[in-house]
Amino acid sequence: MHHFLAKYAGAGYSISYISIMGLVDYIGVYIIAFPFFILALIGYWKLFEKAGRPGWEALIPVYSYYIILKLSGRPMWWFILLFIPVINFIFFIGVFIDFLRSYGKFTIREQVAGTLLPFIYLPKWGFDENTHYLGPSATAEFKAEHNTRSASPLIQWLAVSLISLCIVIFIRGCFIETYSIPTPSMERSLLVGDYIVANKINYGARLPVTPIAYPFANHNIEAGIKAYWDGIKWPYHRLPGFSTVKKGDVVIFNYPMDVDSPYLRPLDKGEIYIKRCEGAPSDTLSLINAQVYVNGKMSFSPHDVQMDYKVKLKGPDLNPQLLKELHISRYYADNDYLTMTPSAANTLRTYSNVESVTPVIEVKGITDNTIFPFMYPNHVLLNGKTPDYKWNVDNFGPVIIPKKGWTIKLDSMSFPIYERAIEVYESNKVKTIGNDIFINGIKTNTYTFKMNYYWVMGDNRHDSEDSRFWGFLPEDRVIGKAIFIYMSWDANASLFNKVRWDRIFHIIH
Repeated sequence: MHHFLAKYAGAGYSISYISIMGLVDYIGVYIIAFPFFILALIGYWKLFEKAGRPGWEALIPVYSYYIILKLSGRPMWWFILLFIPVINFIFFIGVFIDFLRSYGKFTIREQVAGTLLPFIYLPKWGFDENTHYLGPSATAEFKAEHNTRSASPLIQWLAVSLISLCIVIFIRGCFIETYSIPTPSMERSLLVGDYIVANKINYGARLPVTPIAYPFANHNIEAGIKAYWDGIKWPYHRLPGFSTVKKGDVVIFNYPMDVDSPYLRPLDKGEIYIKRCEGAPSDTLSLINAQVYVNGKMSFSPHDVQMDYKVKLKGPDLNPQLLKELHISRYYADNDYLTMTPSAANTLRTYSNVESVTPVIEVKGITDNTIFPFMYPNHVLLNGKTPDYKWNVDNFGPVIIPKKGWTIKLDSMSFPIYERAIEVYESNKVKTIGNDIFINGIKTNTYTFKMNYYWVMGDNRHDSEDSRFWGFLPEDRVIGKAIFIYMSWDANASLFNKVRWDRIFHIIH
């Protein structure tokens, strides 16, 4: 822990921010979840007691499931299914419904209510004097005694599967969701093959904009077949969260360029991207020789940020094993540069056959027409052209990041930077006649923003399509915050080394 803090303190980053803000995020999740968890446990405790079991058995993980199996009358070998991914969840819902039936909850309404809202109904039934344990509901004797008209096993499991599906969709929509990392744009903070958990509570869950969609698919079921129907679209709304997007957060979002690309996807169905927030609303951001500055001050650079370096040797080629140990990569065969972190570059400089290791940085004042606002030209131009800002991927800005309620003066220099946000993201009709700007048919030289925006970048600075190329990230595209890695798979490793064990349950900073 001390080593971790020392690394970030050496980078000029606030230790208090690392320790306190990270704790706030996680404590906030637990504060929200804790009351629901406790209420459900109280319900289990009381229901166990009604069945003649000690209430404390409900508090012991795994063992409590064994007791539920026993009270429900299901065979004990089902206990093994608890440890099989995917199957365990479906079977647990089935056993849980049997558990409810053992207390006389025979109607679909009661079973759905108890399954979806256990923190309400379990304590309610636990303290209800009219609710009693009737016996193991899965047995033939119970069914005969209570004359329960059971549906066929197929119908029962279809019902269980449907309830399970509803629970999973609810959890994914409002609480957490999992994603995989397919590209190296966030290396070395996140690696290709990392599987991460995103927290949607932090910023407040975004309600569906296209509510009719195929579960567990983003925009396509397969090539050419959409996973949603855009005949119904709801306005953008977000549930209350306990935090906003902060500088340094690793943010998951829908790619904002999809809304007017050839795909014409709704805002909640764009490709899913993950980047680090480098600038918040109202910040003035610039890049000077690949270093981010916010409001005139050098910004925090993640310890694992990496970029391209030119390596000059005075001896034999570098040992491939050394490159592997230092996590140095060459991503493209036609690129002679090596990609690495600053710490790896410093280590490489100490080797006798290395003459120099120099970061590859675009020269200040040289225009790169592949970056914002040139890469995706605006629909509407003032005087039919975009001024030459002399910006490139390493020397950029300054730009002011829009904030809700901020009024900007529109002129030949500012209009190309903010036109897309005004027209596309905030749904205004924009046109120009000569030097005059018309927004929704009204001539104006100012605009007041309706949303907050962010500036995001990949930690792999020279291999990331981010805000430097497409501009500001609107708040309505934000999905959630990446919190930890639950699995990491190296597809290029040997069979017994494919799992990166050291990255499992690694907290994302």
